[in-house]
Amino acid sequence: MRHTARETTTQTLTRLIKAHDRQHPVTITALKEEKTEDGKKTGRLVQTTRTIEIYDFYVSDAGNILIKAMDRETGERREFRLDRLISYTIHRTSYRVARPAATEPKKRTGTGLATVTVLYPVDCPITTRVTLLADALAA
Repeated sequence: MRHTARETTTQTLTRLIKAHDRQHPVTITALKEEKTEDGKKTGRLVQTTRTIEIYDFYVSDAGNILIKAMDRETGERREFRLDRLISYTIHRTSYRVARPAATEPKKRTGTGLATVTVLYPVDCPITTRVTLLADALAA
């Protein structure tokens, strides 16, 4: 188990991208925002542990690095903020949950925040991809 407090964000992201490339599931412990019974957010963070199969990474309008993944327990799509990860374990097994169908990206019509789109070739070395993502965040 790796604790994110003991490594840089770049190291964590690099290892998670490698797990995605090799299609290895990851068990994460992360903080999520608590919700009431009717689905409203309370603003309190609670700890959760899930085994996920990562299928994408992206940067939100707020500048957070998000991990898109399938939850192995429920088979549902989930998103996790990289900065809210507490620890993770990369498994040696392979993916088994069906991926969501590729769709057109949502057209954003918001104002005030810039959108960062990062595209990188799959055959590009992992360190180059992380550098491209870091450069896009800094811009």
